[in-house]
Amino acid sequence: MERRTLLAAGGGALLALGGGYLLTRPDEQTGLLPGAANAQEASGDLPEVVEMVKGNPDAAVEVIEYASFTCPHCATFHANQYQALQANYIDTGKIKFVYREVYFDRPGLWASMIARCPGDTDFFFNMSALLYEKQREWLASGDPATIVQDLRTLAKTAGLDDATLDACLSDGPKAESLFTWYQENAERDGINSTPSFIIDGQKYSNMPYDEFAATLDGKLG
Repeated sequence: MERRTLLAAGGGALLALGGGYLLTRPDEQTGLLPGAANAQEASGDLPEVVEMVKGNPDAAVEVIEYASFTCPHCATFHANQYQALQANYIDTGKIKFVYREVYFDRPGLWASMIARCPGDTDFFFNMSALLYEKQREWLASGDPATIVQDLRTLAKTAGLDDATLDACLSDGPKAESLFTWYQENAERDGINSTPSFIIDGQKYSNMPYDEFAATLDGKLG
């Protein structure tokens, strides 16, 4: 199975992607955000990143998914295993499910900022489903400007307007906050591929639904 790997180095991060595209901290790379964000500088305290949670927040078992919106294996997981997990464990309140983004590239960060744009959990998960469903389409061009436009078009089908998208995609402090949050999470939990899962503190790689269900049932007792 192909894996996309994060390589951490010192205070910054080098993210390996196929031909070697490098992404450094948002405040160190020109053009991380489209449009006006390049002229915007983060200052003072960075905004807090809100955890995206579904299911029962008080459940005995917590599942954290680490995934990238540009990862094809993540899209496959969300089209298959996740659907059964949602029906049998999340919607039934058996588990607390937390989704955390991994940023292998700029498009993944842009997609995340759009999904988080309204600050609403329901919108985030609905937009996430749309991003995975249409992943091949909005990533197809490989051209950053075209990808941004395709993401904006997709976001409009979810109800966002141009003014809102302009504000969200030009929010430099939020981009830096998200990237720093991602780095801290990945380092702490030892995340080096996607999708990866932390189930009650233990790391697991991607697995078939039957194995996932057996693992959860074992922890649920």
